[in-house]
Amino acid sequence: MKGKIVLLTGGNSGIGKAAAMELAKMGAELTLVCRDRGRAEEAKGEIVSKSGNRSVDLIIADFLLQKEVRRAAAEFLSSRTRLDVLVNNAGSPFPSYAETEDGVERTMALNYFAPFLFTNLLLGTLIASAPSRVVNVSSSAHFRAKLDLSDINGRKDFGLGGLGAYGRSKLALNLFAFELAGRVERRGVTANCLHPGTVRTHIWAHAGTFSPLVRFATLFMIGPEEGAKTTVFLASSPEVEDVTGKYFEKCKARTPSPESNDGEMASRLWDLSMKMTGLT
Repeated sequence: MKGKIVLLTGGNSGIGKAAAMELAKMGAELTLVCRDRGRAEEAKGEIVSKSGNRSVDLIIADFLLQKEVRRAAAEFLSSRTRLDVLVNNAGSPFPSYAETEDGVERTMALNYFAPFLFTNLLLGTLIASAPSRVVNVSSSAHFRAKLDLSDINGRKDFGLGGLGAYGRSKLALNLFAFELAGRVERRGVTANCLHPGTVRTHIWAHAGTFSPLVRFATLFMIGPEEGAKTTVFLASSPEVEDVTGKYFEKCKARTPSPESNDGEMASRLWDLSMKMTGLT
């Protein structure tokens, strides 16, 4: 990865930070997109110190808001003319229903619409930098999900503790990866998604109704370093240089849910997402 330009969202903690650490140790030139400046600066300092790699930059942006996603993309493009790997890692469940200023339910806004918009804003640079890679950090929660495009915010079925919304957002992220793979397959860009495992990270602080159960369950979860292995594999391994449109777990291609492979749904979701993010 020496000399490779890597842009990773949600890099100040958990899986994102662990992946960033490994990629930095491999020589990548990193830009981390983080929401909280204090935690971002702390993470950057630790990554630089432990990896010995000083090429770590920060962009501070709140990906709940589409204007912030646009600003982050513009900030990156103002200083970089190449992008070898984009890792869409930032994500979180939210235990209660609320919409952003863009009129999008928060879980869908952060976990799906933000990476859809961010990737599309950077797609020209990814194509110009080919061979390049897009890596979406999804979840096995997508297996329990179905999408209703007439109710993309999930007002009718938010799900107890936000679990329904979380699963739908990850299903949408899979559909996006597979549709993107088809649209750019002859342009040198690969797009894959992955389940990192059930990882002990700060996102479980948003468990809401399930907090007592989750606190107990975290005792049996894997650590961020283990959870980051498949992300790092998809971002760096020569084994998957030409692999695209796949779902991975434990560094192996797996079969996602049947809903993930619904090509018609993926195309319709793409069109809806273009409208909801103001892309042309």
